[in-house]
Amino acid sequence: MKRFLIVLGLVILSAAGAAQAASAPAPANLLDKALAGPMAGVDDIVFAARRMGSDGHWYANFSYFGPDANRKAYTEGARLCRMNLRSRQVTVLLDDPKGGVRDPVVHYDGKKILFSYRKGGTDSYHLYEINADGSGLRQLTDGQYDDIEPVYLPDGDIVFGSSRCRRWVNCWLTQVAVLYRCGPDGQNIRPISSNNDHDNTPWVLPDGRILYMRWEYVDRSQVHYHHLWTSNPDGTGQTVYYGNFHPGIVMLDAKPIPGTDKVVSIFSPGHGAKEHAGPVTIVDPNGGPDALSMARQITRQGGWRDPYPFSEDCFLVAGPQGILLMDGQGATQVLLAKTGDVDLHEPRPLVSHPRERIVPSRVELAQPTGRLVLSDVTFGRNMAGVKPGEIKKLLVLETLPQPVHFSGGMEPISLGGTFILERIIGTVPVEPDGSAYFEVPALRSVFFVAMDASDNAIKRMQSFCTVQPGETTGCLGCHEQRTSAGSPTRGNLMALARAPSKIEPVKDVPDVFDFPRDIQPILDRHCLKCHDCDKRDGDVILSGDRGPMYSHSYFTILSRGLVADGRNKPESNYPPRALGASASRLMKYLDPGHYDVKLSAHELKFVRFWIESGAVYPGTYAAPGSGMVGSYVENTLVRTDADWPSVPASREAIRRRCGSCHQGDDPVPWSPSVDVGPSVIVGQKAKVKAWLSRHLAFNLTRPEKSLLLLGPLAKAAGGYGTCEAQAQQQVFAGAGDPDYQKILAVAQDAKKWLDTYKRFDMPGFRPNEPYIREMKRYGILPLTLGAGDPVDPYATDRAYWRALWYEPPAR
Repeated sequence: MKRFLIVLGLVILSAAGAAQAASAPAPANLLDKALAGPMAGVDDIVFAARRMGSDGHWYANFSYFGPDANRKAYTEGARLCRMNLRSRQVTVLLDDPKGGVRDPVVHYDGKKILFSYRKGGTDSYHLYEINADGSGLRQLTDGQYDDIEPVYLPDGDIVFGSSRCRRWVNCWLTQVAVLYRCGPDGQNIRPISSNNDHDNTPWVLPDGRILYMRWEYVDRSQVHYHHLWTSNPDGTGQTVYYGNFHPGIVMLDAKPIPGTDKVVSIFSPGHGAKEHAGPVTIVDPNGGPDALSMARQITRQGGWRDPYPFSEDCFLVAGPQGILLMDGQGATQVLLAKTGDVDLHEPRPLVSHPRERIVPSRVELAQPTGRLVLSDVTFGRNMAGVKPGEIKKLLVLETLPQPVHFSGGMEPISLGGTFILERIIGTVPVEPDGSAYFEVPALRSVFFVAMDASDNAIKRMQSFCTVQPGETTGCLGCHEQRTSAGSPTRGNLMALARAPSKIEPVKDVPDVFDFPRDIQPILDRHCLKCHDCDKRDGDVILSGDRGPMYSHSYFTILSRGLVADGRNKPESNYPPRALGASASRLMKYLDPGHYDVKLSAHELKFVRFWIESGAVYPGTYAAPGSGMVGSYVENTLVRTDADWPSVPASREAIRRRCGSCHQGDDPVPWSPSVDVGPSVIVGQKAKVKAWLSRHLAFNLTRPEKSLLLLGPLAKAAGGYGTCEAQAQQQVFAGAGDPDYQKILAVAQDAKKWLDTYKRFDMPGFRPNEPYIREMKRYGILPLTLGAGDPVDPYATDRAYWRALWYEPPAR
């Protein structure tokens, strides 16, 4: 009698019924051809079966979401299975209706399977190993964090991705996993990468290096740079493998193709599709990391996942239909069909295979630093016009991890710019021949700004580098071609004639800037006599009054493009002096010559280094999700004032008194938590109409100074008389007008709300509960912290960052 079991939508058949499970063969039977060729000796494959989650991001498939820890990113119900390719009989090795199974990889001897498993009733994935017959299940790692995407190393250790890094995606609500290494029994766990965002899907190349996807996030678009990188298994020698110069593709699940120098990868389009789906693509690295012609898609459409290569003409793949065999032209044959809502994932051959080359370790764990060598800072792409000896120093900065995220956007870290806080570590000298040799802290994501003798930025790095403890590594120049051998005229480097430089802190400036604390006092002293609400020359307001999300001065500076940062754009390698303080119009206004403005050298230094370190608004990650009237959750605007009685009355008054002139693309914001009109494009030099933005229209510090009131108020009554001048009609003759009072009431209610709930720069501010929850989980805040206990967000952030710094093991 034919017997079958349907669990989670996956049909598991007995041997008697196995033949009926086989899909109709392709016109040319790919499996028969493969078993007689590149798949000879392969009898069985292993795979995972699980439902896909609801979140469409490629990385959002483990742990929980920032705003609500009860909302899980994973799904329940999964199996680890093997299938005989000839009989199509499926054997269940592990079945957990409430658990999760992912990322199986077969040991070199073909007798064990390493995988990531979340036991039913628990929240975290950990590494497990099981025998190929389903016996001998053993747990390798544990704890409160997730361990995923493991791969065996030829020396017996394991590399995997883990959220032990304790950081969150800077533009989404989920946690980050970077690369870690451990022993064969899960011992001696240590990080080998330091990214703010994901380093994932590692695999071993034949030469022993690790090939993986690195998500680049430094001062360029957060959604465009997810390319292939390599490192040695100890984390040393991190370098780009393919694609990092070109935006718009997420390169995932790459694996070497036997007998070639090529790799196969999924090129998931845009910012990446759910569960790593996209076209199957072959990459030949022999043209260099930037050669677009060396990537060949073998499928026109996406939807494919996790290819496993046997040759350039034979791949196992997962797809919408189930598990398939694919040839080099994209033709497929279904090996096991998906049924119901359970997808089949990560097919791997259950067969022994040779170990890759063992790369000797270059790490010295007792050392807290590593060393970087720069051959010639003037050598590289797009360096025209930089004279020898012009660059005198490198400003060394580091990207700072984010402890939790709630919104999906950068608000209020910046206005359309950086998503991350950056710390100024200090400067190191550049020798007259353009060389530099210096120490940097190990396992920190550092990057550089090349500066002249006056601290003007000449060239900015829009990536990051990491050194391992005791590692010495370097580069030839600034944005140089990776296929270049360097300048043929170079002799001995002057920097190497001495000991490595120590990073010298920048004196008298904060290492992490905070605009209200550090920059606003300078504007107050020098700018408000001409640029305040009562006198706004050039329609510019530089007061520190708070708007719904930012201060008026910060919003004005950024929205008018007074800072040249190039951040959050799908571009990189700008020409010299195109980014930073030296290219920012703000510095020109603050230099002597702009009327009688005379900033001290120290004040100019503050503004200069604020720009170079990201031009951020807050200096703490406690700011997002707090103190904003009209914030964002999952990139959706949330109405803070939706139930305020003053809002409908104000809206009706604005419609009646202003609607005849302000229609279409020129509306008036009727609420401090509703965006109306065209979006402000950061960097756009065209004048931004103040009344088109809620961020300037409403003043939450001095409600009566709201532009929404001053604009239509007659000059004789202390207003701007804007409507009188432009529309030849008077809107509000005085503040006693009932409609004026209705609009004022909304601004006053917003001030009351903000005074109660507070923003990061207000006395008595307390971070929101998700921030406190995670800081407790990390051991930064005490578990006994009460709801009314004060929390210093700046000190808490610093303690969190320090807890992530590498410390040599105690002897």
